[in-house]
Amino acid sequence: MAEDGEYYGKHGEPRKYDPTFKGPIQNRGCTDIVCCILFVLALLGYIAVGILAWSQGDPRKVIYPTDSRGQFCGQAGTELEKKPLLFYFNIMKCASPMVLLEFQCPTTQMCVEKCPEKFMTLLKAYTNKNDFEYYKKFCKEGVTNTMILRLGLCPAMLTPSKPFTRRCFPALGQKGKVITVGNISSFDDGYGNMRDAKDLVDGVKNATVVIEARQVVMKIFEDYTQSWYWILIGLVIAMVTSLLFIILLRYLAGIMVWVMIVLVILVIGYGIFHCYMEYAALKGEPGANVTIQQLGFQTDLSVYLQIRQTWLAFMIILAIVDVVIILLLIFLRKRILIAVALIKEASRAIGHVMCSLFFPLFTFVLLAIVIAYWAVTAVFLSTSNEPVYKVFNETLCEHSRKLCDPNYTTSLMKAQCPDSECLFAFYGGETVYHKYLIGLQFYNVFLFFWCANFVIGLGQMTLAGAFASYYWAFVKPDDMPAFPVFSSLGRSLRYHTGSLAFGSLILSIIQIIRVLLEYLDHKLKGAKNKFAKFLLCCLKCCFWCLEKFIKFLNRNAYIMVAIYGKNFCTSARDAFFLLMRNMIRVAVLDKVTDFLLFLGKLLIVGLVGVFAFFFFSGRVKAFENTAPHLHYYWVPILTVVIGSYLIAHGFFSVYAMCVDTLFLCFCEDLERNDGSASRPYYMSSIMTRI
Repeated sequence: MAEDGEYYGKHGEPRKYDPTFKGPIQNRGCTDIVCCILFVLALLGYIAVGILAWSQGDPRKVIYPTDSRGQFCGQAGTELEKKPLLFYFNIMKCASPMVLLEFQCPTTQMCVEKCPEKFMTLLKAYTNKNDFEYYKKFCKEGVTNTMILRLGLCPAMLTPSKPFTRRCFPALGQKGKVITVGNISSFDDGYGNMRDAKDLVDGVKNATVVIEARQVVMKIFEDYTQSWYWILIGLVIAMVTSLLFIILLRYLAGIMVWVMIVLVILVIGYGIFHCYMEYAALKGEPGANVTIQQLGFQTDLSVYLQIRQTWLAFMIILAIVDVVIILLLIFLRKRILIAVALIKEASRAIGHVMCSLFFPLFTFVLLAIVIAYWAVTAVFLSTSNEPVYKVFNETLCEHSRKLCDPNYTTSLMKAQCPDSECLFAFYGGETVYHKYLIGLQFYNVFLFFWCANFVIGLGQMTLAGAFASYYWAFVKPDDMPAFPVFSSLGRSLRYHTGSLAFGSLILSIIQIIRVLLEYLDHKLKGAKNKFAKFLLCCLKCCFWCLEKFIKFLNRNAYIMVAIYGKNFCTSARDAFFLLMRNMIRVAVLDKVTDFLLFLGKLLIVGLVGVFAFFFFSGRVKAFENTAPHLHYYWVPILTVVIGSYLIAHGFFSVYAMCVDTLFLCFCEDLERNDGSASRPYYMSSIMTRI
């Protein structure tokens, strides 16, 4: 204990003995009132932005495609209810560079009931009555037999199309290396010219990849419909395993830590063995020696599992992870014994505050509300513009791309440019509200970060207050409050909303700067200025480190606020100096405990992931008839693995907060007391060995 004495003069004065101190102070006042008022005003402004967005926005602009008159295809209760698909008169015009500038294809677009299913030109259809009636379905409304040949009233041709994202795209395919549409490689464009099917590719923006991606998405969706209940079972197993693990830690912490370490090494070791067996099994198989670079990007991810290089890469990665873990365990073996004592004490604390295990559900609900409010407000803000119409023409026209009125047929512009049309271009506006729309979106994102960090901080401070009540109870659990979690939550909201707002504001500012840096990095990807890229990379690295440091400082500051009830800056300073005075313990004890808890999460994810792999892949004969037949068995496996990690993280985050709180209280206890009869330690006999 004397080893930290040298830091006392350098890093602040240690706390003196106070016989009246009995844990989290009950008689406290409100802290950081200015920040509390600022946060409340910001929330009121956020609500006002939401109301404004909801009154101006129209989510139908996102849900439904819009035709050339600004009408929504497929909207219920309108004349277009039975016409849910958007049809382009000339899809090849969508390849124009103007599309990138205008975000709108310069051709007439109309809502249709079905996409065209066969090749047909306007002139050919006019000579056949049945074809003519079919063709009229893709012409503007009110077109008669005598009007149909007028320019612009009907498309010059129809090509077989398929709906994708509620829009009709040519049904492109591939025979060998030749691109086809409707099983043919060339077609009549309606103007007497023969065109290659590949001319349509730019118009539909690499439609071959889009169609392949669509097929993959549909297969993944089908896999989810076939396996969703098995996925839920897997997540329930993960939750039960996590809860069982926590309960076993309560009574068998020492044994469970070593069992956990051994099992993690064995699970990773089995992963290495399995990758090697797959690697060896593919030896001599045709196409198995193709490299990932030669294979390129494939929408069917199962293709990568058929080449040896994939399994070799998995094997090397797992081997490196296993070696790193083993080396860390060798070097930290003595400190692990001490960390086990801290985990044992954390297990006892959680045992006396069992409701803390379910408190993350409360935090999750609040975060879900924050995310939902941000997402809905963002959608309404992005759809609160008004339809803007512009002049599109086939020949030279002085009014090209100028704004126009929907009643264009009687205007002077139409008289001067007879072949031009006034088409819906995009959503915009010139009002004050529309000019500041980007600012409102920025405010929405910033308040999202602020509110999300506030909710996370509230959860941390609440748990810290509950576990501090346990530590500073001289007779445990008799001296603890009846409901420590609810008491701590009440104190946090009543007295320390301002401190939570202050800490979360600092973190949010750093996070919004990181978002702006990522945006700049995205914009400068094509830039040739290497110095600017280097500078941006350095800034991103610095702010990433700063964010990690602020999160660490906030976490410990919230613990001190929960105990002493002081403002954020004072608590952050006290926590920082307390940790500096115990720098060695922080480096080799607190972080070792975090590492062991991470191994616990890794073990749960590994066990559930291995079980999911054998079940969904059909490798075990006992499950062959039970497991669903899937296109991609990795879809439910990946879902179960990610869900298991989130569940395990939720349970172990309580443990991590408990360990951090007990560690700070332990350091305080060492400074306040000396273990004598007049100044006894509050720590248990387990922690005296630390």
